[in-house]
This record gives sequence, C-alpha cells and structure tokens, in this order.
Amino acid sequence: MVQVIKAKDVDLLVFQPPFWVAVIESKRADLSLVPAIPQVLAYMLSHPDKEKPCFGVVTNGGEFRFIKLVQQDTPQYAVSDLFALDSRDDIEIVLRVFKRLAQIVSN
Repeated sequence: MVQVIKAKDVDLLVFQPPFWVAVIESKRADLSLVPAIPQVLAYMLSHPDKEKPCFGVVTNGGEFRFIKLVQQDTPQYAVSDLFALDSRDDIEIVLRVFKRLAQIVSN
C-alpha cells in the first residue's frame, strides 16, 4: 500500500514500505528553488534503504527540479534541469517524470 505523509519538516513523503518513492519540498511561488535543494537532499540522506535510489522534487508551484540520490558507497546525486509550467514542452516532461514515479510505486 502506498502511503503519503506530511511531516513537520518534510512537505511530503511518498513511500511504499519499505521503499521511499519521493521526497517533495515545496516553496512559495515567489521563492527560488535553490535553497530547497540542500534541504531535500538532507531528508533524502535519511532514506532507510541505502541500496535503492531515492527521488526528490523541489517546486514552487510553477517550477520543478527533480533529484536522484544514490547512497551505496558514497552518496551521489543528480539534479535535473529547471522545468517551468509556463513552457509547453516542460509541462509534458514534468508529467512524464511524475508518471514514471507512479510506475515505480506500482511495481
């Protein structure tokens, strides 16, 4: 069963025990996403299964960045390009990424 929780510090955590699917950090629309990236990485580092990747999303409602963290030996992460909903192509990309995360949950 997929569970979604709203914790005190994490804006949203989507997981299917024992696997975390995504950590989502949101900011006000007028704020930059840059300060949210280290914040969400700190949450992602507490992912309980170090063998599996953890995914993160930072958003201010109009812009999105996706983050992938792999922790097997040394933690390494990658941050996507910035996607903006006012760009027609970016909306499609954001939806494809969320669809892929949904597929991970269902498998």
